[in-house]
This record gives sequence, structure tokens and C-alpha cells, in this order.
Amino acid sequence: MTKPSQELLRSISDEHVLRALMSARRLTRAELAVVTGLSKPTVGESVRRLEELGLVADTGERTPGGRGKGRVGSFYSLADVGVALVVTIAHDGVTASCVDAYGDSVSRVHSPIGGPAEVASVLPIAAVEAVAGQHVRLAVVSAADPVDRHTGRLVQLPDSPFLVGALDPVEVLRPFLSGPVIVDNDVNWAAQAEQASSGVSDFAYLYLGEGLGCAVVSDGEVRRGHSGLAGEISHLITVGPSGAAVPFIEVFGELGLRQAGSTAIDVARLLESPDLDVVARAIGGVVTALVTLADPEVVVVGGTWGPLVLDEITAACDRLPRHVVVAAASVSSPSFVGAQAHALEQLRNALVEASRPR
Repeated sequence: MTKPSQELLRSISDEHVLRALMSARRLTRAELAVVTGLSKPTVGESVRRLEELGLVADTGERTPGGRGKGRVGSFYSLADVGVALVVTIAHDGVTASCVDAYGDSVSRVHSPIGGPAEVASVLPIAAVEAVAGQHVRLAVVSAADPVDRHTGRLVQLPDSPFLVGALDPVEVLRPFLSGPVIVDNDVNWAAQAEQASSGVSDFAYLYLGEGLGCAVVSDGEVRRGHSGLAGEISHLITVGPSGAAVPFIEVFGELGLRQAGSTAIDVARLLESPDLDVVARAIGGVVTALVTLADPEVVVVGGTWGPLVLDEITAACDRLPRHVVVAAASVSSPSFVGAQAHALEQLRNALVEASRPR
């Protein structure tokens, strides 16, 4: 057998052992052989290599054995291999948490903010408190603002209600970790959480809260567009209160449903408004555009008020020329759930990569 093929087989067996321990937390070499389908000698060699790399450790626990009961087995688990940092930047504050390779949240800090301008100063403080001296391999950030997919910088667009400014989360968080910082907007992360929960591969996630947003999932992938600004629907043309064509965001302005001095939607006032049918008709116009361009199987409605007016939205959509199923989002705290799931996946992949021969 050639050297490259030997190294490939070793890498495959090491990955199987690592992923088995990520799932089961602790296993003996005999149990690892059963779980992975590898031979006991192969498992033994993988465990030895992974111990030398500092990725796997003997827990010190032993199986019952001796005196005719069989050999004593040692339990192995992941070593202190580091964590992933998960950060959400939203209108109510900055939340930073760390997740380990088992999928457990090992720390969580929430720092309220008085306004978007405070994010730049609060973000590094929250990160320091969440990290608390741990080895952080990577970070995943969810931001309630448009994100440039190439740089990770937040982007200011007209009428976005939560304008942090030219914040660069990658630059802010880089000192706290040894690997990459992955940044995306909150609606894209929410759509990924919904996709993982529902298993639907083609859908549009319509976010209706203080801000307006959308994510299009096609063939199981979020479509971000050239610069990452796909799904920014505030200026999508729809039908206004008078029946004239207007940008979606202007519907709320004309109905007096914005917060004072802001383009943010006044959710409490909207839910008490006698004009919900007008709002639903405008949403129907947005759905028409989504169905025409993306052909989703279902339109998932999320956000703070979208699911609460689902009946009105469904009634408006039932009158559209092309029918589409409209359903309420099913995942709670979807942006955080989506970001944390991606962070866990990337952390596990990073550990597998660290086991590869150099």
C-alpha cells in the first residue's frame, strides 16, 4: 500500500473515532470499534494518534473487569479541544455564548444596549465575558443588519431600522480566537434553522418584525446574491393602501404604523390596527414576487408579528394567481439556533481538520 493511501485510511479512521466521541461523549476502544465499524487494532492506533495530537484523552474511568469478567476497558473522550463563539447582534442587545464540540452551551452573556450606536463598544466586552479564557477556534455572528458576504461588514441600506453603522465584527472578534469569523444576517440564520427543522429544500422565509426581511432557500441552500444583500425586501414594490404601487416599507408609513422618528414597525400599534387586511394585501404582493422569481414550495412566516396575523396573510395569498402554501415558522429563537448549529458544525469540522497529517 502506498504512503498516500495509508495516510488517507488513517485520516478516515481518525475522523470516525472523533465523530463517534462527539456524539457519544465517552467510549471505550471496544465500543468505538462497534460504533465505527473499524477493527480494534485500527481504533487503538487512531486513539493513540489522537491522544498525541491533544484531541482525545483518557478520562481515567474504567469498565468493571478482572477475575473472569474480561479485560478492564478505559473510557476515552474529547480532550479540552476548544469551543466556538456564537454572537447575536439585535435591537435588544448583544448575546455571546460558547458551544463545545458536544453541542453544549458552556457560557452565555447578554448585554443590553440603549441603541445601535452602542454595539461597537458592547460587542468586545460581551465576547470577553463569554470566552472567559477558553480556547476559541472560530466565531459565528448573526446581525440584524444587512451583511456584506465577502467581508463580513455590516451594510447600511436606506430605511433599515437597526443601523449599527460600519461595524466590522470580523475585526472586533479576531483577537479572541484562532480561526475564522463567519458573519451573516439574522434572517438567513433563521431560514437555516427552519430548513434543518422542516427538511424542506425550497422555501422563502419572510421575516415580519420591527424590520422586514426575507431569505430564499433553494435546493437546501440560502441564496445570498452577489454581495449578500438578497432578500432585502423593504423596497420591493407592492400594492399600497390606496391601491397604487409603492415600496413595501412605505405601506407602514402611510398607515401610521412606524415607530416615532424611525422606519421600524410599531408592532403593538399594528396588531391593534383596523388596517390589517391592507397590510396583508401588501404582503400578498411581496409573496407574489417571491413565487414568481423563486418558485418556493412554501412561504414560512416568522418574526415578532408575522405569525400572529397568519390568517390574514393566508387569506390574501389565497387570492393570488399562483397558489403557495403559507405556514408559520416553527423554530423558537431561530437566528440563534441557526447560528449555533452552524458554529457546532464548523467546530467539529475544525477538529477533524486538526487531526489530518501535516
